[in-house]
Amino acid sequence: MRIARFSTGEGVSFGVVEGGPGEEVVSAVAGHPFNQVQFTGERFPLAQVKLLSPMLPSKVIAIGRNYAEHAAELGNEVPDEPLIFLKPSTSVIGHGEPIAYPTSLSDRVDYEGELAVVIGRLCREVPVERVKDVIFGYTCANDVTARDLQKKDVQFTRAKGFDTFCPLGPWIQTDLDPSDLALTTTVNGEVRQSGRTNQLINDIPALVAYVSAVMTLIPGDVILTGTPAGVGPLEVGDEVSVGIEGIGTLTNKVVSRD
Repeated sequence: MRIARFSTGEGVSFGVVEGGPGEEVVSAVAGHPFNQVQFTGERFPLAQVKLLSPMLPSKVIAIGRNYAEHAAELGNEVPDEPLIFLKPSTSVIGHGEPIAYPTSLSDRVDYEGELAVVIGRLCREVPVERVKDVIFGYTCANDVTARDLQKKDVQFTRAKGFDTFCPLGPWIQTDLDPSDLALTTTVNGEVRQSGRTNQLINDIPALVAYVSAVMTLIPGDVILTGTPAGVGPLEVGDEVSVGIEGIGTLTNKVVSRD
């Protein structure tokens, strides 16, 4: 099931996206989809609504260097344990919303296409064998990074935390085996990243168990699972897309913030 958060101009709702490419319809649901889905009877052509970020997470937990080739391309060793950092909720935007390049503060802003896990239940210290019980679904993510500031600051807060630096979408796929999915990032239609989730050093059960041993996870929280090799710079005017097999494609345009 594909769960979208959308606006019709008269308010924000959740809905189930049905139909094939070019013929998608959004069927609105009452309340929040974490509970049992109840349809309101309202249906809208997807082309006539505005897709928003699928969730408004209390926090976005990201995993660094979780693909060996990506760690190597930036001259880093693979960490012994998952490397976790936070992106603020204010960095989250949805499909079609612009990424604002802070041109007065950074000379190098990179794309990082990733599979994102959406948590569906309040949880803490989740054992690996119970991780499936706390996952609501999966979506596409772009862990946009000011690479020069990341190198300058050593820690990641400023480089990863700018407003608009966490596109999510276009929706959440709730019925999916995430263990071996193709992930492709394109810039202006040119393939820049091509990987598979079976290349993750730490798989999704291990990541959720590890993160939940550190902090309580709240429904709607998002875990970014890491990016494959091929990261590179964005320029103002670029259009960047992250596509994941079985989910869809998240597309955003880059604009100047200044």
